[in-house]
Amino acid sequence: MSVSAFNRRWAAVILEALTRHGVQHVCIAPGSRSTPLTLAAAENRSLIHHTHFDERGLGHLALGLAKVSKQPVAVIVTSGTAVANLYPALIEAGLTGEKLILLTADRPPELIDCGANQAIRQPGMFASHPTQTLSLPRPSQDIPARWLVSTIDNALGQQHAGGVHINCPFAEPLYGELDDTGLGWQQQLGDWWQSDKPWLREDIQLESQQQRDWFFWRQKRGVVVAGRMSADEGKRVAEWAQTLGWPLISDVLSQTGQPLPCADLWLGNARAVAELAQAQIVVQLGSSLTGKRLLQWQQTCEPQEYWIIDNLTGRLDPAHHRGRRLVSSVDRWLEQHPAEKRTAWSTEIPRLSAQAWDAVAATREMFGEAQLAHRIRDYLPEQGQLFVGNSLVVRLIDSLGQLPAGYPVYSNRGASGIDGLISTAAGVQRASARPTLAIVGDLSALYDLNALSLLRQTSAPLVLIIVNNNGGQIFSLLPTPPDARERFYCMPQNIQFEHAAAMFGLRYHCPQSWEALETALDGAWRTPVATIIELVVNDTDGTHTLQQLLAQVSQL
Repeated sequence: MSVSAFNRRWAAVILEALTRHGVQHVCIAPGSRSTPLTLAAAENRSLIHHTHFDERGLGHLALGLAKVSKQPVAVIVTSGTAVANLYPALIEAGLTGEKLILLTADRPPELIDCGANQAIRQPGMFASHPTQTLSLPRPSQDIPARWLVSTIDNALGQQHAGGVHINCPFAEPLYGELDDTGLGWQQQLGDWWQSDKPWLREDIQLESQQQRDWFFWRQKRGVVVAGRMSADEGKRVAEWAQTLGWPLISDVLSQTGQPLPCADLWLGNARAVAELAQAQIVVQLGSSLTGKRLLQWQQTCEPQEYWIIDNLTGRLDPAHHRGRRLVSSVDRWLEQHPAEKRTAWSTEIPRLSAQAWDAVAATREMFGEAQLAHRIRDYLPEQGQLFVGNSLVVRLIDSLGQLPAGYPVYSNRGASGIDGLISTAAGVQRASARPTLAIVGDLSALYDLNALSLLRQTSAPLVLIIVNNNGGQIFSLLPTPPDARERFYCMPQNIQFEHAAAMFGLRYHCPQSWEALETALDGAWRTPVATIIELVVNDTDGTHTLQQLLAQVSQL
């Protein structure tokens, strides 16, 4: 009996089972213990393969692929700390709903806790963050193939959102020719191999029922809050709110077109808050709200009912309002709860929003990150998509910009970390094959510098704008101690990224004006390669501009 051959047959069943649950993309890191999984994935013609030498980046690459494809994405890594590097992406997926399937190779049980090399306790190592955890036994012909495939099906059939961790121990030898060992075991599954359906199909649906009193609530004064949703959903929500005559407060990830732009500015105005207090119901569609003033208002508003609609489970309401937590896709919910044409009841907010926009527009000629956020609509590629990093850049676009309705926008706004942002953007581009504009800060780029290697493989133009304000200037907006702010919070690195671009063979520009930026972008969108554009700006200009605009709009 060949151990290596049976390992591969065992792994082939696992990989084939994944394809029956919609897995098309598999992300693979190098490793020896994962050889059975890697070779089984390589031989499966239903899979598209992606590789990366950095497991943390690999997990985020898978996250980006899952965001766009809306399908589960598999990740294969070897044993040891390679597994631990998937933790950040797994956590993010659990909070934002992407489906990841982590196939982690492991040493067999007799090599754990005895000093064997690269052997750690892997079962359960991700604690409560996976939606399902499956610790497989060492491959054995004494275990029926139908047990293995139905066990995989059972775990994936219950995956509503988030990650599934499947730990896969393999004994040595790991290498050798594939002989007939285990062929009969594999053939126990009969014509399953020729079908495209899971062995075990489970129908578990999590969806709230239609609210029968909606006809009553839609006649009231309401407010719509739009969080993260798809581009098509964003357009529909904007039309739905307009028909109802309810003001729409839109997050940067809502893709609604932000009909009342600069919400994070005008929500700091007392007259706007006073008018919103007249609302009898607030309907929030989608989670992951960005704006600080929006979150403050959401924390303190007291409508008669606060409804949250999202496909994710859980409360999703840090203010713990009295109301309803409805599990549904936004599209499905809008179909079940049509709007009734009514006259808009809010008059103060549209006026304040227009004035806030004019105040922002008056600063647009300055060359800085706040102005980039305001101008961003002008720089989006046609038929493309936008990936927005975290910290200051996403807040500036949310506060000062206005994105087109239905234009795809992606971000990692679950745990809101800066790790893996470039890797996620690479996955977003690969899954869609669209021209992609990604914007991150300088520390975020440093944190994921390895991911520049992923940008060497693009199927359409990708532009990565690195806004270099020399450190984490988001802390300039917070009451951090002034004498400790630079050293312990902002941590300026005093670097530029030209050599990093050269190291990975990527195009590079460092424009000093809007005209130079527009010229660089015009050239970048013409060729299906990646381009880094570094925008070097004065350290605190962006935060100062935002603070000045907040003060100005609050006094309107």
